[in-house]
Amino acid sequence: MSVLTRDEAQTRAQLIDVSRYTIALDLTTGDETFGSRTVIRFTTRADADTFVEIKPAQLHSVTLDGQPLDPETLDGNRLPLKNLTTGEHELRVEATMRYSRTGEGMHRFTDPSDGETYVYTQLFMDDVQRVFAAFDQPDLKSVFELSVQAPDGWKVLANGVTEHTGDGVWTAAPTPLISTYLVAVAAGPWHSVTTEHRGLPFGIHCRRSLAPYLDADADELFEITRQCYDRYHEKFSEPYPFDSYDQAFVPEFNAGAMENPGLVTFRDEFVYRSAVTDTERQTRAMVIAHEMAHMWFGDLVTLRWWDDIWLNESFAEYMGYQTLTEATRFTDTWTDFGVVRKGWGYDADQRPSTHPVAPEAVHDTASALLNFDGISYAKGASALRQLVAWLGEKDFLAGINTHFERHRFGNATLADFIDSLAAHTDRDVHAWADAWLRTTGVDTLTPRVTPGTDGTCTLQVERTGSRPHHITVGLYDLDIADERRRLVLRERIAVDVPQSEPQPIGKRPALLLLNDGDLSYAKVRFDPESFEGVRTALSGLPEPLSRAVVWNALRDAVRDGELPGTAYLETARTHLPYETDLALVQGVLSFADAQIANRYLTPEQRPAALTLVAALCRDLIRRTEDGDHPGLRLIAVRHLIEVSAHPEPIASWLADGTVPGGPELDQELRWRILSRLAVLGATDEATIDAELERDPSATGQEGAARCRAALPNPEAKARAWEAMFGGDDLSNYLLTATAQGFWQPEQAELVQQYVPRFYADAVAVAARRGPAIADVLGRWAFPVHAVDEETLRLGEECLRDGEPIPALRRKLVDQLDDLGRALRVRQQTRES
Repeated sequence: MSVLTRDEAQTRAQLIDVSRYTIALDLTTGDETFGSRTVIRFTTRADADTFVEIKPAQLHSVTLDGQPLDPETLDGNRLPLKNLTTGEHELRVEATMRYSRTGEGMHRFTDPSDGETYVYTQLFMDDVQRVFAAFDQPDLKSVFELSVQAPDGWKVLANGVTEHTGDGVWTAAPTPLISTYLVAVAAGPWHSVTTEHRGLPFGIHCRRSLAPYLDADADELFEITRQCYDRYHEKFSEPYPFDSYDQAFVPEFNAGAMENPGLVTFRDEFVYRSAVTDTERQTRAMVIAHEMAHMWFGDLVTLRWWDDIWLNESFAEYMGYQTLTEATRFTDTWTDFGVVRKGWGYDADQRPSTHPVAPEAVHDTASALLNFDGISYAKGASALRQLVAWLGEKDFLAGINTHFERHRFGNATLADFIDSLAAHTDRDVHAWADAWLRTTGVDTLTPRVTPGTDGTCTLQVERTGSRPHHITVGLYDLDIADERRRLVLRERIAVDVPQSEPQPIGKRPALLLLNDGDLSYAKVRFDPESFEGVRTALSGLPEPLSRAVVWNALRDAVRDGELPGTAYLETARTHLPYETDLALVQGVLSFADAQIANRYLTPEQRPAALTLVAALCRDLIRRTEDGDHPGLRLIAVRHLIEVSAHPEPIASWLADGTVPGGPELDQELRWRILSRLAVLGATDEATIDAELERDPSATGQEGAARCRAALPNPEAKARAWEAMFGGDDLSNYLLTATAQGFWQPEQAELVQQYVPRFYADAVAVAARRGPAIADVLGRWAFPVHAVDEETLRLGEECLRDGEPIPALRRKLVDQLDDLGRALRVRQQTRES
C-alpha cells in the first residue's frame, strides 16, 4: 500500500476541491465484510490526472461522470482518475470492505459476556480508506452525508444526529466541512444515557454488558462534560460548531480517545467495572476535556498537513488540563501532568527518535504517525504553558480566538497561528516559536548559589541547552519544630533564563527549587545544600506540584546516572509514607518498581529493591487502616501485589475475597493477584479457567490470556509465543495481554531462548498486520527485562538488516535507546 506524501497532497489540494461525500454502508452482510458505496462530488481547477484512495476486499464498480472505469486499475490503495477536465465531477465507488480486529478502520467486536456485536470506526491518518473511497488528506475538507444499513436491534451513531428511517436504515445529518479522518460511525445494540445542555443533545453510550457501570457514573460524566463545555464557551468566541455531542465508550480501542466531531470515541476501560482512585477519575475527566478542546483545535480548525499535529494535540493537552483545573472539582491536575505526562515528554525528547514539536516537514503519512508521542502531547503542552506564562493569558486567548475566526472550518499552519498571536502582543512570538517549537532536546537548569560577605546569597541559573525560560524559583526554609522536618516557603521569585546578572535571594535557603510550579519544560538539578534539604525534608514541602518537580528531578537524575537508584528508593521509603497526593504516590511507586528494580538495578540487587518497595506499600496500607484514604490504600495494595516475591499473603487474599481491613477484591484485583501468582508458579491452568468462568467478560478474557502467558513452564510459553507470532487471530487487546504476561524478570532463564527470536518474528507480524499491531509488539512484546549487551546487539542488527515497517522501527529505536541507558546506569552503579 502506498503512503501519501506531503508533495502529493499539496499537488492534489491545488488541483481539486471536494464538496460532498454521500456514503452508504451495509453492516448486514456477514461477520467478515461490509458493503460500502460512495459518491464523491468534486471540482478540478485544471485538466489533469489524480487518484482516490480505497483499500477494499473487493472493488465492484467505479463510475466517473457516468462512465465506468475498470476496477482492475486499482493499484494497491490508489484508484487512478485519468484525463480529468476542468470543472465539476461525480465519482461513484462500490466495494466490499473488511472488518478489522486491530482497532483500525471498521473494528468489529463480539462481547463474550452476552454475544452482542459492535462495530466502530477509527479512521485516523489514512484508515478512512478501509471504510470508503476518499481523497484522504486533512486539507480536502468536505460535507459528509452518511446512511447505514444495520441489523435489527442496533443503534447507529455518527458525527451528526442520526434517525432510523425504516427497514434498518439509519441516516445521519450532513456534517459541516470536516476532514476525512474525522468521519465516525459506531453501530450496535448500545446502552445509551441522554440529556440536553443549552439546547444541545448530549449522549453517553457503551456496550450493554457495561450498562450498570455507565449508569453509576452517568451523573459524573455529564457534569464534567457540561462544566468543560461551559468553560470553553467562556474562553472561545466561536461557539461549539456541531449539532450534538455524543461520547461512545467502545471496545478494544487503541488510543485513549478520538476527537471525531459530534461523536467522540473512548476506550471503554473508562467505564469502570472495579474500584478506581480519584486520580484515575481525574484522568478520565482530563480525556473528556482534551477531546472536547479538539472540537475547536483540530475539528473546526484543522492542520493543513501532519507536520502541524501539535496544533491539534498540544493545544488539546494544554486546554484539557487547564480547563479541568478551572471548571471542575479536579483542581490539582497539573500535578498529575507533572508526574505522568512530563516524564513521557522528557524521555521521548532524549531518544534518537526525537523531533521538534513542530517539524519543518513530515514527508509522508507513515512518518507522521510516528510523531504522536510524548513530544507532540506533553512537550507541546509544556511549551504552551510556558508561552502563557511569558505572554499572559489574556493575549494568548485573544490570539487563539483570532485564529478561530480566520480559519473556521478550514485549515491552518504554524505560521498562521503565530501570526494570529502576534496580532495581540508586542513580544517576538516568531522568535519564541523558533526557540521552542523548531528545536529538539531537553534543557537542564542548575542553580549556582554564591554567598556574599554580608550573609546573603545570589543565584545564577546555569543552562545546558538553548531555550529561554521564564521560571519561578522557590526559596524554602527548614522548620524542625516537631519530629518531622518541614519546608516553609519564604518566597517565590521570577527568573528569566539566561540571566543578565545574578539574582539576590537573601540568606541561604534550605531548599532552592528551580521551576517551582512547573511552568517550564526543563530538567532541574539541585545544589548540594538543596539536595540535603530534599533528602531530609521532601515530604514536608507544602504543595504537591512542588513535590512533583522534586520527584521528577530525582527521577531524571537516576536516568542520567547521577543518582543511584538505591538512593531514590531510600528517599521514597523515607518520604512516601507521608505523601497525600495520589498521582505522586502512583508515579513514584511505578518508577521504583518498573524502572529501578526491574531495569536499572542488577538482578542481584533486585530482590532487596522489591523488598523495600513491599515494605513501603505495607506502611501505606497500615497508614490507611482507618478507611479515610481508600484511593491511597488501593494504590498500595496494587503495588504490593506486583512486587510480592512469595505467594503469601496475596494467595490468602484471593481465597478470602478481601484484603484484611479492605478493600474487598473486585474483579480487577482478583486478576491482578492471579497474574502475580502465575508468575510465581503458585497457580495453574485450572484455576485460571475457573476465574474466567467467574468473569467471562472481555476484560476476563484478557486477564486469562495474561495469566496463561505468565505461567513459568515451557509449554505455556510456547503456546503464548505461537499465539502472538504464529498466527493473526489475536485481537489488538488479546495480543497486548498475552505479551504483558510473557516476559517476567523472575523467568529470565526460562524465556532466554525467545529473546533472539523476538526481532525476526515481530518484523514478520508487523509487516502482515500493520501499524497498530506493530505498536503493540514494540511496546509490550519487547523483552524489556533482558538488560544485556546481546539483546542490544540483536536489536541494532534488526534495525540495520531486518527491514521493520516504520511503526515497528520507531518502537525498536526507542526500546533499544532505553536499553542502552539502563546498561549505562548499571555500569555507573557498579563503578560507584
